[in-house]
Amino acid sequence: MKSIYKNIGLIALLIAVLIGCTKDDLAFKDYLKDGEIVYPGRVANIISKPGNLRTALWWNPSPDPSISKYVVYWNNNADSVVVQATSHKPTDTIKVTIPNLREYTYNFTIYSYDGKGNRSIPIEAKNIRVFGPLYQSALLNRPYNATTPYVVNSNGSVQLNFNTPDTINVSTVIKYTNTANVVSEKILLPKDNSLVLADYKLGTEIQYKSSYIPGQGSLDVFAVSDYSVFPRIFTLEQCDKSLFREVRLPNDVNYYESGTSISKLWDGSVGPQGYPNIFHSDGSYIAHVLTFDLGKSYANLAQMEETGRDCCNNPDKFEVWGINDISNAATTLRADNAGWKAEAIAKGWTLLKEVSRTDDGKNAMKFDLLADPPPVRYIRIRVLHTVTGSGYSNMSELTFWNKQ
Repeated sequence: MKSIYKNIGLIALLIAVLIGCTKDDLAFKDYLKDGEIVYPGRVANIISKPGNLRTALWWNPSPDPSISKYVVYWNNNADSVVVQATSHKPTDTIKVTIPNLREYTYNFTIYSYDGKGNRSIPIEAKNIRVFGPLYQSALLNRPYNATTPYVVNSNGSVQLNFNTPDTINVSTVIKYTNTANVVSEKILLPKDNSLVLADYKLGTEIQYKSSYIPGQGSLDVFAVSDYSVFPRIFTLEQCDKSLFREVRLPNDVNYYESGTSISKLWDGSVGPQGYPNIFHSDGSYIAHVLTFDLGKSYANLAQMEETGRDCCNNPDKFEVWGINDISNAATTLRADNAGWKAEAIAKGWTLLKEVSRTDDGKNAMKFDLLADPPPVRYIRIRVLHTVTGSGYSNMSELTFWNKQ
């Protein structure tokens, strides 16, 4: 009886094995009905090169000798380009440039194909940025050194100073007029922060425009859309002291005696002078004001130098005011009145400089005046305090320079 059950079990197991083998065999034949699937070797080490409405893709080819071409797809496989396989050395580089793109970020897919049409497993180059007009419109010209934009050298040449550029800057074109009245160009490289123009014609306009690349290995260089104007370059010309004249307005300070009048301030003396070769006020009060005529109008009065007396009463706090016409410029208030400044402004005077000296006031000291001043012919010096604290003020010399 046991032998019968044992034989029945073996028969059942054999039937099950036969049925199972038949199913697998049929499934395998169905899977291979179109032949075995072949995957050619795929590319390696894809890098991109940015460009202007285009990009380039570089990769190392697969060593698979059956590969005949590569196909690059983008825009969800709607667009493609075919690249012939010219090498199968993994150390070589296959290059393709893809033109006519939009300014956008793309994903590219690359397949390798063999001669039978089999294609590889895809490899992707993601987030590849393509640059264009929007990128270009955001570019700015390399900034100049705002503290010292230029230096005029003693030999007449001019040094232009710029700040350190961005790492993607490739050049800056400097356009200027030379001494022969010809427009010339020079190139400032990113490694340099200054450029010397040996033949620059003083007073003429200088323009500059920078160029950049969006990344290392860029296919294209992007120039800023427009030129910028470099700060105007001036030379300083000393005002002609032979034209200076004394002027007296109401409430101006008096001199101590006739030999110490205001005209002593432009007699050409050098260094601190002693009495009586100085301007010496009458000592009536502080603050006080004195006025004089430069002899002609200056469009860009830029700098002054003040020299004190050799001993005492030197101003350490004073104001420099200017105006081009004194027809209705007289102030009615004394200079020590708190309302004098407001009245002076109302009368058309411009405050050119507030000077505060921290020394003894003796030696010559230069001061830059108001940038971009109005035309000036007449000067008022309002003395607010002296080193000695007395009511007198003494000075040896005043010198002015105009920008040319």
